[in-house]
Amino acid sequence: MSDPVPSTRTSDAERDRVARLLQEHFAQGRLDQEEFTERLSRTYKARTADELALVTGDLPERDLADLRGARPEDFAVAPPLSMRDPALMVPWALYVGVNVLCFVIWLILFLTTDYDYPWFLWVMGPWGIVMGVVTVGVLAGQRGHPDSRE
Repeated sequence: MSDPVPSTRTSDAERDRVARLLQEHFAQGRLDQEEFTERLSRTYKARTADELALVTGDLPERDLADLRGARPEDFAVAPPLSMRDPALMVPWALYVGVNVLCFVIWLILFLTTDYDYPWFLWVMGPWGIVMGVVTVGVLAGQRGHPDSRE
């Protein structure tokens, strides 16, 4: 049975290259100060290429922002939203539910006391305007999108 081949020894230039790579990942926010310091220490203590590879094993080799010449169709595109999409239905369902609850509370007060101020309109009105503007904006913005199915 043969012994495994030992990893090749690393040079100062390779350690410096990994240190620069760690500094770049630290600057991009992938490493916090403590982790950067610990990995940098391990980098300068590394004697073999395998030890250096362990220091950067979980970091990407290049940033997606650095991709040059990539076409937009190479990336996944989310399908356009419709009114039946949960991203619009859930907020609208919450809007309706909260406003029905407010109206029922107001109705109980109106029927059982002499309180008749329609305060529920202060919940329904502004929130409804915001919901309408957001929905129209999302749907109109996607209508002009070339990948829109509508």
